[in-house]
Amino acid sequence: MNLLNNINQTMNALIQTVQQSVVRVGNGRSGFGAGTIWHSDGLILTNAHVVQRRRDPEVTLADGRTFPAQLLATDETLDLAALYIAANNLPTIELGHSSQLKTGDWVVAVGHPWGVINAANWGTVIAVGQPLEQNGYHGELVQLGIQLRPGHSGGPLVAGDGRLVGINTMIAGPKVGLAIPVDIAKKFLQEKMGSAASAA
Repeated sequence: MNLLNNINQTMNALIQTVQQSVVRVGNGRSGFGAGTIWHSDGLILTNAHVVQRRRDPEVTLADGRTFPAQLLATDETLDLAALYIAANNLPTIELGHSSQLKTGDWVVAVGHPWGVINAANWGTVIAVGQPLEQNGYHGELVQLGIQLRPGHSGGPLVAGDGRLVGINTMIAGPKVGLAIPVDIAKKFLQEKMGSAASAA
């Protein structure tokens, strides 16, 4: 029982820390996705499909503050987008290395499924690589034993040590989710915005 309590306390502390770096991305009307604070000076990473068709995206921080967002870069093939808001001293998540993930590793996905703010699901890594039956996406993905839902998109996937290892992107089955590896996100930011943007 003590072991279970210790695990619960550790996971709760990890999730509470991560939640501070998760934002809502919306258009002020209906529906929203998630985003992950990448830099403390206002750089936010989310999915391209979260910001598409949103002419005036708004970002709401965990503390309730809302900012108009500027779209800095997007790549629909990778399903990644970078936003900027005029804010600083924002909480970030330490970056990990998705290349070090192994099958069976515990991970936590945070987002806003069905509008539930900062909900967390945890499960294990199924595999890292290109899914055999994923239509419309031809890159590497982290395949998860986690039930992602609409609203998780753009939120962080973190490893057991609390480091960012992916950006949640899509549902692959009833209890299978997919995330874009953080190493690919780093490369996206480096190519679009320069080397300084790829490191938190």
